Amino acid sequence: MTPVPLEPLIAAAEQGSPEAQQKLFTELYGQLKAMAQRELRRHGGLTLGANTLVHDTYLKLARREGLRFPDRARFLAYASRAMRGLVIDYARRRQAQQRGGAFQLTGLPTDLPNPVDAGELTRLGDAIDALAGYAPELAQLVDLKFFCGYSFAEVAALRRVSERTVQRDWEKARIVLHRLLRDP
Repeated sequence: MTPVPLEPLIAAAEQGSPEAQQKLFTELYGQLKAMAQRELRRHGGLTLGANTLVHDTYLKLARREGLRFPDRARFLAYASRAMRGLVIDYARRRQAQQRGGAFQLTGLPTDLPNPVDAGELTRLGDAIDALAGYAPELAQLVDLKFFCGYSFAEVAALRRVSERTVQRDWEKARIVLHRLLRDP
């Protein structure tokens, strides 16, 4: 399935057209929801729903002024980063509540996946932000591959480079992130 060319729609949305913003959200809703579902599965144990995450991401994007997305890849990478931030914030709030921030009755978990470690999510988010500070294209690749769930071929098509280039960049990003996580 070939993606619909969204560049004109993105440009109109950036100019402030509410119709274009709504149409853009409608066009990308399926992709954004799939990203949200992958993100929530990856961090199992969260009670946050995919629809809620997509809508909160949309609201976060809509509130920001001066955002520029020249193409689909940059828009999806930014949306992925926004989702990551929302998931980290949600995990932090839940962890604060579990530490006595609110009285909560709990039972024995029967089918919950591994619990989310808010500290680990925060460290990962900080490492990706640090990576973005000196290699933004590598941070964007991490967002597209890890958080959006795109294959190397899909990322290569979005970035208009070869698949091998994306694989080399992925290895660089993994090495840098490993070092950042090991030695904060």
